Amino acid sequence: MPEVIFPGPDGRLEGRYHPQKDKDAPIAIILHPHPQFGGSMNNKVVYNLHYAFHRMGFTCLRFNFRGVGRSQGEYDQGIGELSDAASALDYLQMMNPNAKACWVAGFSFGAWIGMQLLMRRPEIAGFVSVSPPANMYDFTFLAPCPSSGLILNGDADRVAPPAEITKLADKLKQQKGITITHETVAGANHFFDPGMEEMISRVENYVTGRMAETTR
Repeated sequence: MPEVIFPGPDGRLEGRYHPQKDKDAPIAIILHPHPQFGGSMNNKVVYNLHYAFHRMGFTCLRFNFRGVGRSQGEYDQGIGELSDAASALDYLQMMNPNAKACWVAGFSFGAWIGMQLLMRRPEIAGFVSVSPPANMYDFTFLAPCPSSGLILNGDADRVAPPAEITKLADKLKQQKGITITHETVAGANHFFDPGMEEMISRVENYVTGRMAETTR
């Protein structure tokens, strides 16, 4: 999988780009957890999500937010990181102008950024939000949430309490025109250790189901 350096809003960003042979393959970006707490594109959840999407036929890009790894810039409270995510999507779309669908997946802090990107980019058809920290960040901007998606967390998560994630999912489920699926992995903590295989399996079942619906 080739390493790529692409332009961000405040300097170059480092990523891993994983193309498919099919030129109209769907595309997905995967967003990593908090840069100030060791989050990077090599996080195990992000890595496994990336390969899961690639197995499902997506051309994938995961990257380091500003100030992480070889990405230039400094942590910017989520504002600059959202701009980074938009730049990553721009790059992925430039590389794949004929992509038949666009998805975003994020873990923890990355889930919060991903949901904000969803609000700004109408071409995003679906999302996967893993362990969204609904106790730490304001998700009220999802009014209305523009796309259907999957929210997934572990029931032993002490970083993002399951009750807060359930509250977020229940609120989004009330919106018309979209379908929010919320699933919980028994015994899994914030990082799905244990529970990684089951989490990835649920993501694959959900995304393949959604993609089958759109090709009928």
